[in-house]
Amino acid sequence: MKIIISLLITTIFLFATQEDKLIIDSNHFESNDSKGIAIFTGDVKMVRIKDTLNANKVEVFLNTPTKENQKREATKYIATGNVSFEVFTALKHYEGKGDKVIYLPKKLQYEIIGNGYLKDITEDKTLIGENIFIDQQTGNATVKGSKEKPVRFILNIESSDKQKSDPEPNTNKEGQTNENN
Repeated sequence: MKIIISLLITTIFLFATQEDKLIIDSNHFESNDSKGIAIFTGDVKMVRIKDTLNANKVEVFLNTPTKENQKREATKYIATGNVSFEVFTALKHYEGKGDKVIYLPKKLQYEIIGNGYLKDITEDKTLIGENIFIDQQTGNATVKGSKEKPVRFILNIESSDKQKSDPEPNTNKEGQTNENN
């Protein structure tokens, strides 16, 4: 029991810097030290600063401590079941959802699998597809769809050229059109 409690505390606090903390709430928690995994199930809510994630299940994979690095750090997160999230970066604000979301923190890579939806709130762009892959370091994104569910990209475009309307005809005091003007 001490191992489980210490792993839970380690899981929560080792992912955090001095400015922020990762907080995970769930209905159930279990861990396996030998496999380096912590599993949270039932109404899982993760919060880190302003970032949030909600899911039915979240698996947190931890590295094996070495002589050089005694800290346990998260190497991968897998969220499944009704996954929804909101992420803030220095310049962007994203909302998304999918059947499964995988996050690799050291590589800053996200993958949304099944019914993927990602909206860039900042630029009002939306990606929809069966599989969405985002690499934050390179800025690359790949979206896959299928014949039944093709990839959809929605971009709201504002026109800088305002459409010129026909000028109103000149009218006299009685409301009649002056054709000479």
